[in-house]
Formats: sequence, structure tokens, C-alpha cells
Amino acid sequence: MPADPDPMLVARLRAAGCVFAEAEAELLAAAATDDDVELEALVVRRVAGEPLEVVLGWAEFAGLRLAVEPGVFVPRHRTELLAAEAAGIAREATRSHGRPAIVVDLCCGAGAIGAVVAETAGQVDLYAADLDPVAVRAARRNLEPRGGRVFEGDLYDALPTGVAGRIDVLAVNAPYVPTDEIALMPPEAREHEAVVALDGGRDGLDVHRRVVASAREWLAPGGSLLIETSEWQSDTAAELMRAGGLEPRSVRADDTDEDDTVVVVGRRPRATDPRG
Repeated sequence: MPADPDPMLVARLRAAGCVFAEAEAELLAAAATDDDVELEALVVRRVAGEPLEVVLGWAEFAGLRLAVEPGVFVPRHRTELLAAEAAGIAREATRSHGRPAIVVDLCCGAGAIGAVVAETAGQVDLYAADLDPVAVRAARRNLEPRGGRVFEGDLYDALPTGVAGRIDVLAVNAPYVPTDEIALMPPEAREHEAVVALDGGRDGLDVHRRVVASAREWLAPGGSLLIETSEWQSDTAAELMRAGGLEPRSVRADDTDEDDTVVVVGRRPRATDPRG
């Protein structure tokens, strides 16, 4: 059995505001590989406020250990709902088409959604893109070994033109924090993650509007766009999808602690659908 964490280390972490100090102490000690000098360096960084995941160099997401690095958006457990929904739709698309589904993880950050899809949806043709070069670097570490291709650029501009009109699953964890609320976020986020990964504009949905506006051009007939929002933003997000020619439905995290999380799924009608 592993030794109990050093009480002095636990006390230092707790004094720094770490709620789960015992668990963090164990993780930091394991990361230091029994080197006291290395452990002290990690603890100093954590006590100074760096996110635990960045200090460790990895984040746990849906049972996967994903590489993260300073400045990257750390995957949130609430986004596991979006990842699971995307994987399920991709799996069904592969089955129905008789070929690997084309999946895009847009605004991919470290590539958490794409990694879950690659691991759980069966064979897929996976693409990912982000505007932030730090995120792109982390996503390549996580997705290229899983067969994904990662591109740097602004939304659809980053994607190969050959996937236009052919995407079966477009999963987007775009920033949706209203600008005025960024100052209220935990310091681990607002001080250590790129603002571009957090700031969603006045109502938090600026990037969602841009994504939805061009979604029909990129989705295959019958393809789906999935976007994460908060409960209070979800109706507006659904209206954006209707205005963009998609059929929306909402998936809520009823069975998790993230009861404010909603995934809005917009389906592009098939070509044979008289509404399309």
C-alpha cells in the first residue's frame, strides 16, 4: 500500500487553498519519483497557484490521461458529457455509412473530446483545430498517436477544404464565459489559461454564433453539431441552431455533479428531408 502523504506537505497545500490537499499531495509525490528536490519544485509551483494538472503535466478526462502544459485550457469534467455524446453519434454514423465517420474537434484545446472519440467510437477519421498554438501543440501530443490530425487556425479556416460538406460530427467546446464574468472565475483559470479559451463575449455566445453561421457548409447531410453551454444559455444556443438551418435538441447532465451543463446538438437535415 502507498504511504500516507507527508502531513507537512498536506498542511502546505491546504494553507494554499487546495481543497483536496491529501489527494494532491499523493499525486505530486508520485510525479516527483521520490526525488525530494523535484517534489519541492512541484509543490512550490502548486502553492503559487498553478493548476494541479499543469504542474503534473497531465489531466484525467473520461478515464484518459491527457498531456497538458502551461497556458493550455485544462479539460473540465463537465465536458465529458459532450465527448460521450459525440462518440455515440460518431459510432452510429460509422455503422450507418459503412465507413469511418468524419469527426472534427473544433476549438479543441488539448484535444480531450477528440481523444475520447478516438478511444471509444471505433474507427473514425479525426480532425481537430484551435487558434491557440499552445493548445495545438498539446492536442498533437494527445491526438496524433490516436490517428488524429491537428491544425492551427481560426475555426473553419484551419480545416482542410476537403472535409467541407462531409463532417458527420462537429464537436465544439467554444469559450462561453461572458466577458464581464471572467474576473469571477477561479484564479487557476483566469491567471493561467489563455483568455481566448475563456472569453465568449458579452453574452458568452459570440464564438457559438460564428460556428453555427457556417455549420451547414461543413456538415454532411444528417451530420451533427454539438456545442457545450450553460443552462441559462442553452435556449439561445438552440435558437441559433434553428436560425442556421439545424434541428436542435438539448442533452443535460442529469446524472453528474455538473447540473448546469447542457450540450446542444443540432442536426443538419438529410438531402431527402423536405425541410432541408
